[in-house]
Amino acid sequence: MTIASDVNQVLSTIKGIEAQLSSMALNTNIPEASKVFHETMLVIGEIKTDLQNRKTQLEMEEPQYKS
Repeated sequence: MTIASDVNQVLSTIKGIEAQLSSMALNTNIPEASKVFHETMLVIGEIKTDLQNRKTQLEMEEPQYKS
């Protein structure tokens, strides 16, 4: 498995986690829990963005990792 494959797999997992947190935030009846799910989703979104940026940087520095 290449580094690009690993990064793509992690990105895919993070997107799934982000979607689950969003769903949980919308579907809970407890306002406090909804807020926590939403805030956590936002943090995961930042991590996803950072990882996407790192992937782009990696692909520019090491073309063989381009997926």
